Amino acid sequence: MGIILAVNISEKKGVIKKPIDKGYFIEDHGLDGDAHAGKWIRQVSLLGQESVDKMTAQGAIGLCVGKFAENLTTEGIVLYELPVGTKLKIGETEMEVTQIGKKCHAGCEIKNLVGDCIMPKEGIFTKVLKSGWIKPGDEIVILKDN
Repeated sequence: MGIILAVNISEKKGVIKKPIDKGYFIEDHGLDGDAHAGKWIRQVSLLGQESVDKMTAQGAIGLCVGKFAENLTTEGIVLYELPVGTKLKIGETEMEVTQIGKKCHAGCEIKNLVGDCIMPKEGIFTKVLKSGWIKPGDEIVILKDN
């Protein structure tokens, strides 16, 4: 089991996200108001604090939640080891892992600011199966198939 450390949002793509008190995640869409939301497989991005800590240990400075454009900053689960298709209960929502990692686009603000980006290697993406609110402190539970 893991925990949500932060919910992060941005109004346009390719920029650092800002933390918010709570977010409403819409079925088959993503975080309400977020630039990356939509009817596709990468509706919600998640990154573990453990991955951010690796970057800090390598000398990166100024790292904080949302710096890698993740919607949800987590702790306690090795996200990139979850198989595609894994179902998660996070806060009031249910989500399904759809992709592990991604290619960074040219001119990525995160890579330019930080010097490297951990999202392509250790970030994961989900689609929203059940709408609901998520806030810091909410648990992440891996759902077992019936």
